[in-house]
Amino acid sequence: MSHLHRIEIEYCTQCRWLLRAAWMTQELLTTFETDLHSVALMPGTGGVFIVRLNGEILFNRKTVGRFPESKELKQLIRDHIDPDRNLGHSDKPVN
Repeated sequence: MSHLHRIEIEYCTQCRWLLRAAWMTQELLTTFETDLHSVALMPGTGGVFIVRLNGEILFNRKTVGRFPESKELKQLIRDHIDPDRNLGHSDKPVN
């Protein structure tokens, strides 16, 4: 795929969610290493934890009422950038 994608993870500094955002960044960089231009960590406040792909919100903690599971987020990104890709064990259903 010639087009590289940008992921942004906006996290709440007041809630101390940097480690969660950094761990998710590592997971996404490992899974999509040849598809990504960057994964940016963006400090925010007010309980925010939003994941965007190329500016489009894929997951918003406040809307869903929980944090994303790693495999759930990988599936959402895959579905947008390469729907035919097999994610191996990450393709198992999210409970």
